[in-house]
Amino acid sequence: MQVAVIGGKLQGVEATYLAKKAGWRVTLFDRRENAQASTLADSFHCLDILASQEDFRALLKNDIDLILPAIEDLDVLIFLTKVAENLQIPLALDMNAYRISSSKLKSNQLFQELHIPMPLPWPQCSFPLLIKPSGASGSVEVQTVTHREEMEGILAKDPEKEWIVEEFLEGPSYSIEVIGFAGEYRVFPITELEMDAQYDCKRVLSPAELKYKFIDEFEELALKIASQIGLNGIMDVETILHLGKLKALEIDARLPSQTPTAIYHSSGINMVECLGYSFTQESLYVPIPKRPSPQDSFCIYEHLKVNADRIEVSGEHIIAEAGPLRLLTDFFGADEALTDYTPEKKEWVVTLITRGPTQYEVWAKRYEIIRRIQEQLHIPRFLDPYPFSLSMPTTTKTSAS
Repeated sequence: MQVAVIGGKLQGVEATYLAKKAGWRVTLFDRRENAQASTLADSFHCLDILASQEDFRALLKNDIDLILPAIEDLDVLIFLTKVAENLQIPLALDMNAYRISSSKLKSNQLFQELHIPMPLPWPQCSFPLLIKPSGASGSVEVQTVTHREEMEGILAKDPEKEWIVEEFLEGPSYSIEVIGFAGEYRVFPITELEMDAQYDCKRVLSPAELKYKFIDEFEELALKIASQIGLNGIMDVETILHLGKLKALEIDARLPSQTPTAIYHSSGINMVECLGYSFTQESLYVPIPKRPSPQDSFCIYEHLKVNADRIEVSGEHIIAEAGPLRLLTDFFGADEALTDYTPEKKEWVVTLITRGPTQYEVWAKRYEIIRRIQEQLHIPRFLDPYPFSLSMPTTTKTSAS
């Protein structure tokens, strides 16, 4: 299979990495010369596809079997839809589902229609509140406020923007991906998401340690949403377990970043392979296990920012700010690493992939990797910050050096 991946940032890294694991050849397109995924693909075209439409069409005619968008630019996605239809190349995207999920206002309306538990909106709730823009993804511009004046000040700075204002909830966060095609739907294993101080996902644990009743509830919730919107493609649903109840936070109907690779290493399920063959064969590709079996391994997938003073676990934004990444094996003992590290660099980032048969063994292995980096590179501190908590001070773990 020859796949064209459009966009070489976070989603592009995910798409390229897993497409290569599937044995496919990847042609990557990105208008940035130093796109993160540019060195992971078989070939790379530094191209603004909207500005160079004919060149792009000509390149797609060279035996491309599938177009896989890894970008959230609506103009680009609309253009890709037209190009794919014209050239008769499958496009792994459900535009209708994407339009719903790219607006948190529309997503929340969908949750309400389906009677899915979700955070209470303002003013039906009390402070503290969470404020986030309706059209942004991930942790972009997410803020917490504790009083009315603070909230009104934030909203007044950009009155034209659509904001979501809802109750601030604490608890572990989880993600589930669901794939659909032609009225059939399957779920992937559930992962746990850990956030940094800015509410950006810094670590994925796969599979999540979750009671069966919550697994069943989460799977049912995801399938209900997918069925309602008639999903043809892939979508992730994020929830928080607050006071013993799962509440939906958001959905994203596009290839996610982070969780697919963690799931691949813990279960062997390749989400990109399932997505690609579903579109090229026009039927849902292979049954997907509802939950991992006891024989499946455990995976920690996390991002580190490193300089001479510290190693700090950080959200995936640090990878988006890096240059081209290399895939390395046995990186200070990690199974795999995606990094811009070179021995002469003073500052660098890395996504560590650590796996093994049990949580205990994988965590022990991961701590040894950190120790080796500190020891061999003479780095004194290790920090692992967490979001602000209303019930306890902000947590920052520091290693003994």
